Amino acid sequence: MAVKVLNLQQRGALRSFLDECRALRNIRHRNLLKIKTACSSIDHQGNDFKCLVFEFMTNGNLHYWLHPEKYDQQHQTKKLTFIHRLNIAIDVASALDYLHNYCQTPIVHCDLKPSNILLDEDMSARVGDFGLATFLSDTSSNSWSHQISAALKGSIGYIPTEYGSGVQASTRGDVYSYGIVLLELFICRRPTDPMFHENLDIHKYVSMALPAHVMEIMDPILLLAEEEKNMNKPDQLATRMKEYLLSILEIGLTCSASSPRERMPINTVLSKLQAIKKSFLSEYELDDK
Repeated sequence: MAVKVLNLQQRGALRSFLDECRALRNIRHRNLLKIKTACSSIDHQGNDFKCLVFEFMTNGNLHYWLHPEKYDQQHQTKKLTFIHRLNIAIDVASALDYLHNYCQTPIVHCDLKPSNILLDEDMSARVGDFGLATFLSDTSSNSWSHQISAALKGSIGYIPTEYGSGVQASTRGDVYSYGIVLLELFICRRPTDPMFHENLDIHKYVSMALPAHVMEIMDPILLLAEEEKNMNKPDQLATRMKEYLLSILEIGLTCSASSPRERMPINTVLSKLQAIKKSFLSEYELDDK
């Protein structure tokens, strides 16, 4: 099991604990991190102590697979293949689809990023950390534009652009964060990479590269892993892989569009990614794990 101990000296920590407990209390989905129990007590110094106990994810979080530290030998010796990444993208989209469309009261995660995506022993993804999650009111369940919180929620690089101008959290904001994660998952560049600046962000970088230079911006480890698995048909691989990657990055670009109205609903994203996976597996006859 994994234990998350809250630093109650940090501003908003208690509210975060209560929000996370509320969000996790009634949700059940295979791609959401499962909570075992919560603890609220007093420590040996007489201070408030609060923690959450979750299932342990043996493969850590997605961030450390995409950006391993030099000393992290475990992740340096393993490669995220195309199908690994596609499965992760589908798992996360499935989790968001559940939160947005299948909970009694729709939930906005508000902090989707690679470090909040955990991987189990089979490399299946679980979305965790609901400390910023917010519930939409019952009257807003069919409205993406409903505004629910005045606070700027999220992490730098993954925060929807409209939040910075005062627009409040919505499911469209989660879709934006998902789009950024999807781009990062395949090109392996953080949205906060030093190469990005005021006039060039990850969305524009990918958009400028498509379609002609798509293979040039891909994570080299992804391409190497696929070459090793398909050495007997390199030409066919290059052509078809380019088509699959183009389709995925175009989804990422649509999700991370600056205008909320242009973003693809998460259930549509899920359907498109599942179709890509079905086509890929039928063509290459690969095991899906």
